[in-house]
Amino acid sequence: MQYFKVLQHQGRLMWTPAVFPGACPYPTMHLAAVWLLRYSVVMCLLLHSLVLMAFCFHHAATSCSKRCYCSETESGGKTMRCSNLQLTEIPEDIPNDTQRVYLDFNLLSAVPTNAFAGLTHLVELDLSHNEISQLEPGAFRGLGSALQFLDLSSNKLVNFNPDAFEDLRARANLTNNPWLCDCNLQMALPRVDLEPASLTGIVCQTSDPEEIGVQGLAFLLEPDIDLCVVMKRTTDVAMLVVMFGWFTMVISYLVYYVRANQEDARRHLEYLKSLPSRQGKSEESSTISTVV
Repeated sequence: MQYFKVLQHQGRLMWTPAVFPGACPYPTMHLAAVWLLRYSVVMCLLLHSLVLMAFCFHHAATSCSKRCYCSETESGGKTMRCSNLQLTEIPEDIPNDTQRVYLDFNLLSAVPTNAFAGLTHLVELDLSHNEISQLEPGAFRGLGSALQFLDLSSNKLVNFNPDAFEDLRARANLTNNPWLCDCNLQMALPRVDLEPASLTGIVCQTSDPEEIGVQGLAFLLEPDIDLCVVMKRTTDVAMLVVMFGWFTMVISYLVYYVRANQEDARRHLEYLKSLPSRQGKSEESSTISTVV
């Protein structure tokens, strides 16, 4: 509130601002109020922005993936259920603190490289009952020793790719897949670190060669079967063919060399026969000496 006092100057009344002892003059108080109001609004907006950014980062790190249902576990981790949602791709917004992910009964056809990178707390991963036929190299990279159970049952896996299970030591369910048991599979199994009991789930639906007789058998339980024997035989046959080819070339060269030398020798012999003999020349000289 502004106070005024009345002054008389040259017979006229004038209104002037009243200044009380200890009070600030009006212009100074006005500027201070404007300054405080301006900078308080700026600071308030800045603080509000920082709070919103922190909330967004926290929400991005801990929120649940779209269409999925998430729940907290007793240990503080998160369980994400995306079962039976007709998903064709693995969600990319899985929270980093997730411990269990259920993607079963969907339409997934492949697991790309680094599909679960950053999920260092994941202990269980369920990919069963999908259409998965391809596991790209490094599909489970980043999970390491944290993952305890991996379910790939009831999919369409045919070929076993050891590079997909890089540094993975979990228990795995590999049953109900149309596995092809061949030499590549036999050479790949020693390269993975999955629990040995997990590999018993590889039951041969087809084999190469077909007559090896492993259809319907758990491949790991048949240690006497050698699916690489055909490849070894093929390699041996190829080596024999190559050796026979080289041997034939060597023999052909020797025959050609001998025949060429024989022809040269015959020509040289005929040339020598065509020359006068030394014996005739010596008899002729002796006769001339006798006559003389």
